[in-house]
Amino acid sequence: MALLHRAELRPSKLELLAAWLPGQGWFDSGPPAEVTRVAAYRFDDPAGAVGVETLLVRVGDGSVHQVPLTYRGAPLDGADDRLVGTVHHSVLGPRWVYDACGDPVYPVVLTAAILGGAAQAQEFFEVDGVREYRAPNMEITSSAADRTDPPTVAGPLRVTDSDPTLIVTDTVELAVVRRLGAGAVRPGAATLAGTWPGQPTPVPLAYAVPR
Repeated sequence: MALLHRAELRPSKLELLAAWLPGQGWFDSGPPAEVTRVAAYRFDDPAGAVGVETLLVRVGDGSVHQVPLTYRGAPLDGADDRLVGTVHHSVLGPRWVYDACGDPVYPVVLTAAILGGAAQAQEFFEVDGVREYRAPNMEITSSAADRTDPPTVAGPLRVTDSDPTLIVTDTVELAVVRRLGAGAVRPGAATLAGTWPGQPTPVPLAYAVPR
């Protein structure tokens, strides 16, 4: 469950991405343009300490890009190269925003979604002490036939920043598609796919192959 706050972020997530995306080798760069949000989904951190959100964004009229992010209340040791930026949350205070592909929490929750059938996090706003459910704005599904016992993942051993971005762990190899709809389907891999308003046909988001 993700408990959200009706809060102000400075800078906003999209402002952070507008500055960060052009420096990524997998980014489908073009003339400078506004970054707009297309859809998003969240995963639950088993420890409840880290926010894990994946944004689908479009820059101008270009490709839809997938950007998994983690939100932390303190800097992540050894992850300066994965820092997207810092924001001030009007309720929670300073938050450190990371490229999730290099965060040890992300391969755990992504593996659980693809190979274990874990659903995206349910989102709630708390208003005057009452929790209000927010319906998801996209759907995700896994192709894995047996989704009852996913491998235990300790965290990333190696990350290759390409499209897809490759995350190698001790027990599973993950591939996170960056430009959605641009790559080929991976035979034999379990697939996480998504649909959202205007995209009724499932699009591959990520792949997993046990090692």
